[in-house]
Amino acid sequence: MASAERRPPARDTRSAVDKAMALLAAFGDESILGVGVSELARRADLSKSTAFRLLGMLQRSGAVERAGNAYRLGPLIQQLSSSQEFTQQNVLRDTLTPFLADLYELTGQTVHLGALHGTDVVYLNKLYGHLQVRSPSRIGGRAPAYCTGVGKMLLAYDADAAEKVMSSELPAWTPHTITSPDALAVELAQIRSTSLAYDREEILLGLTCIAGPVLGPDGRPVAAFSISGPTGKFVPDEQATILRKVCYAASRAVAAAHSQQQKLRRMRQAQAAELAGKKTDLEEPEEA
Repeated sequence: MASAERRPPARDTRSAVDKAMALLAAFGDESILGVGVSELARRADLSKSTAFRLLGMLQRSGAVERAGNAYRLGPLIQQLSSSQEFTQQNVLRDTLTPFLADLYELTGQTVHLGALHGTDVVYLNKLYGHLQVRSPSRIGGRAPAYCTGVGKMLLAYDADAAEKVMSSELPAWTPHTITSPDALAVELAQIRSTSLAYDREEILLGLTCIAGPVLGPDGRPVAAFSISGPTGKFVPDEQATILRKVCYAASRAVAAAHSQQQKLRRMRQAQAAELAGKKTDLEEPEEA
């Protein structure tokens, strides 16, 4: 009996836009940590060469970005999906950038301002120091919180985000990256006791940093500052006192800004109530 004739694979009739959308949807819950090209191609039912070409186009538009040998969703998608949080981050950046400048002036090192977004840290601002060192951070960019100083500082006070991080895979960016959930839990507890966090070449070899919290009115961090420099030349603990002083001043500014916002909100509510009362008086019919 003759063997059945092999049929050629069905032609993919999806448009380029449909294929790109399938790639974006393929990230799933790993949109922050990143997914390799081969795995994205498999999930989107595309050839690896087609997936690689489309990812290049999406990267140029900011829809995706490289994360080591993998890809993750880029700033364009993040901004479109979180406009309210993006606005809040802008307020934080505007309030805290003067203190970031103070930190730079006092240390002469590269300094960062970061906030937590899910299980990722987003860099709201960055000033470069005199000791140049290659760094994966950029303004508006993101990095996994568990392997950065600012990220670990913020994870230490966000139980939900920390639990989500520790219940998922922790890929090693360098040989020094903490990849054990138990080890990360111990480090986060230490951060809570000292209010200082460190990145000891955990996201990039040759890069070391120290981070401190900027507290909100409820006493919980809303952002974090970090000071970084090249390993061997930069001694993070020498910057701890300066970092604490700037973080304290920045926290007072955040509290003052929050108080002012609350005062303005109460004034608007009072004015609205007064206007509503006057309108009701005008609309009341006269007694017969």
